[in-house]
Amino acid sequence: MVQPLNYLPETPSQTAGPYVHIGLMPTYAGNPGTYHAEIGTAPIAEGAKGEVIEIVGSVYDGTGWALRDALIESWQPDAAGIFPGQDGADPAVSGLCRFAADAVSGEFTLRTVKPGAVASRYGKPFAPHISLWVVARGINIGLQTRIYFEDEDNTQDPLLARIEQRPRVETLIAKKIAPGKYRFDIRLQGDGETVFLDI
Repeated sequence: MVQPLNYLPETPSQTAGPYVHIGLMPTYAGNPGTYHAEIGTAPIAEGAKGEVIEIVGSVYDGTGWALRDALIESWQPDAAGIFPGQDGADPAVSGLCRFAADAVSGEFTLRTVKPGAVASRYGKPFAPHISLWVVARGINIGLQTRIYFEDEDNTQDPLLARIEQRPRVETLIAKKIAPGKYRFDIRLQGDGETVFLDI
């Protein structure tokens, strides 16, 4: 039975705007020293096993403008496909990173280790990937997506297999632009709109 909620009206939603940086990345927002140690400043520490890579890109709105106030969180396993807290996980990989678009160029950079394939309950492992959460002005609820890599075998990935419009799979694939360097752009709407996940 559904209970009536007319005595608690819903609060109007707001976009994250520039304020999300103040709470999640105060040093970036010009407020150093707010926290003793900020969370997620790097997903890896010295001595992390695996190939260190760099992913660059921008978050574009429907007009093709790069958002200069986008904030992104990434989560990933280590080079062996093991998440922090699981047995055998690399202690030098926290898996979490918070990074922001450059206030002038709108470009972001993520320096991390290339993740390994992750076991799944579906039988087939997930191809190496990094999960992302994106917030910025104009986004009411953070958007979830993933980065896969063009130089990995993504053909058996359970999530990619569920995307019915096959050309859109390409919006989740990072392109290799140099040894150890990839480009991954996020498009919020329009041509080449990135696949976002309801998870």
